Amino acid sequence: MNGTSFGRLLRSGALALAGTLATLSGAAFADTIKVGIIGPFSGPFALQGKNFQAGAEAWLAQNGKTVAGHDIELVYRDLPTANPQQARALAQELIVKDKVQYLGGVYFTPDAMAITPLLKQGNVPLVIFNAATSAIMNSSPLVVRTSFTLPQTTTPLGKAAVERGAKKFVSIVSDYGPGVDAEGAFKKAITAAGGEVVESIRIPLNTTEFSPIMQRIRDSGAEGAFAFLPSGPPTLGFVKAFSDTGLKKAGVKLFAPGDLTQESDLPALGEAADGLITSFHYAVSHDSEVNKRFVAAAEKAIGAPDLLSFPAVGAYDGMFVISKMIAATAGKQDAEKAVEAVKGLGWESPRGPVKIDPETRHITQTIYLREVAKDAQGRWINKEIASFPEQGDPGLAK
Repeated sequence: MNGTSFGRLLRSGALALAGTLATLSGAAFADTIKVGIIGPFSGPFALQGKNFQAGAEAWLAQNGKTVAGHDIELVYRDLPTANPQQARALAQELIVKDKVQYLGGVYFTPDAMAITPLLKQGNVPLVIFNAATSAIMNSSPLVVRTSFTLPQTTTPLGKAAVERGAKKFVSIVSDYGPGVDAEGAFKKAITAAGGEVVESIRIPLNTTEFSPIMQRIRDSGAEGAFAFLPSGPPTLGFVKAFSDTGLKKAGVKLFAPGDLTQESDLPALGEAADGLITSFHYAVSHDSEVNKRFVAAAEKAIGAPDLLSFPAVGAYDGMFVISKMIAATAGKQDAEKAVEAVKGLGWESPRGPVKIDPETRHITQTIYLREVAKDAQGRWINKEIASFPEQGDPGLAK
């Protein structure tokens, strides 16, 4: 072989090697699929963000960080309180700069509504881990929800409230999407059960002083009160005020979706919450083998058992749904195909049997009636006392 031929061979080999390296580099890039998770990881609602993270990390711990040959990387972005403008900016950064193929999380409804207009152009699905207004699902066909809605969790509460001896009610809700949904669902359920809402009170999302509200409940002469506020400092303050102002002792019955009695608050609420009746989709104390395994993994991820609460299961199931999307698209970025693949998907969740409704993309699940009580170990829990299987979202009913 002469020098010229040998040089050509070297150059040819070098080009082939460079091409191989480029291909491998491209494959490595394609094989890492990023999932952007937006939630309150600091500020007054930081515990809910920690539960998002605990649920997502628990799923990875149980199932591995690879799906159908593709590595999964979680990218977290902090949104401390409801801030639609910041929510949109964070989602845009995740899509454009971080190149995420999936978005998940979102604690507050206004933030979810600010993000959904970006999904089609970004070719990215959004899996809602918490935000609970029905209308979110109508804002984009690329949204799937693994949490709940207020009409879904509230509707079974109406009959239960009337059966417990109350006919006249005051409704107190935070004045934003989920609160409006909860108020409407409770009024409808109470009326169907033979009761009446005599006064409706809407309060600002940032309300922390509840004494004037308690006086209005007392003045109304109602036998029962219904309340919805977003889980966190507001719910803790509301339940304590209800007890401290003597309404509970006076025999006024308080009913609520489970946001008011999240497990992480029960040790602090103690006797103030004793006997409180709620309806919800999940309790940490739910008795199933799937839930026991989930709780063990999620408690390890969050670092302390008393911190675990319902947003974790929305994130855990959200990661399951995203994994099915990744497998169905062979790792390629195709939001429409990803969403189509999970319509009708059913599985055994830590909360019980669930299914993604093929028309609404919302989760169908069992809603439980619960009573705050102590377990055999003396811990305060949400004790499940009745169940309502296969509940869809009445807020999306046509």
